[in-house]
Amino acid sequence: MDLTTRYLGLVLAHPFMPGASPLANDLDMVLRLEDAGAAAIVMPSLFEEDIVKYDERPDSYLEQLSRIKRRVSVPVIASLNGTTADRWLRYARLIERGGADALELNFYHVATDVSETGSAVERRVVDIVAVLKESIRIPLAVKLSPFYSSIPNLSAQLDRIGADGLVLFNRFYQPDIDPEHLEPALALELSDSSELRLRLRWIAILSGRLKTSLALTGGVHDPLDAVKAIMAGADCVQIVSALLQHGPRFLTRVRDEFERWAAAHGYESVGEMRGSMNMARSHSPHTFERGNYMRILQSAQWPAAH
Repeated sequence: MDLTTRYLGLVLAHPFMPGASPLANDLDMVLRLEDAGAAAIVMPSLFEEDIVKYDERPDSYLEQLSRIKRRVSVPVIASLNGTTADRWLRYARLIERGGADALELNFYHVATDVSETGSAVERRVVDIVAVLKESIRIPLAVKLSPFYSSIPNLSAQLDRIGADGLVLFNRFYQPDIDPEHLEPALALELSDSSELRLRLRWIAILSGRLKTSLALTGGVHDPLDAVKAIMAGADCVQIVSALLQHGPRFLTRVRDEFERWAAAHGYESVGEMRGSMNMARSHSPHTFERGNYMRILQSAQWPAAH
């Protein structure tokens, strides 16, 4: 079976790679991920807050980028996480000069200003991407959250100005409340397969309607999850939580079992499978809208009231 895929204009041996995470902070782990068959390496994000507080952080990030590039043969995708255009531009240029094959822009922004409109929030994303597309030559992927008012419209705007890819979705880590100490309680919770459905829905809605590449990240914990991601229309699948839980060899398992499942079901290539379950090809596209909501409620088996 032909597993070859294209993502951000890059030709990859298959669609499966680690997503942005601390895994790529360790060069030995990066080499283990490549040995396990990672189609590309996505570096952890360089955070704007770290740049402001610690002047040495960009230098160490660029040094790690250089080390990884010297040791691996697969594409290396750097990541920036921030909100202000001037720092995005400055460090995007440094990353490009550092040899990254592509750059993932992680828009982790929580809107807390009651005077800021939804359109203004989305306009900031579009404006930053437009500036970067004019200023650097490497491909740009935009990592979005699921909380924008119109994901299809924002995605179409990014597509029109030349974004090379969209990564769906960023995971927002919601703080709990510690009632005893009267302060936020922070904890890292890994994803599980239940988070996949949100990604499948929006990948399937966008697939076939945009020129830009689509990456699914979040909720892939089983090879069949990867099958669903490709059927929805993903060009690549980024995995983090399952790698943290099971180690690099989980990538090998996903790739091998994906290939076996696809071959057993008559698929000769990833391209043949991709988008086979998206909205554009669906016999009942309303299922992606209100139809799905109605059918679930009407078919549910409710517990008896006592």
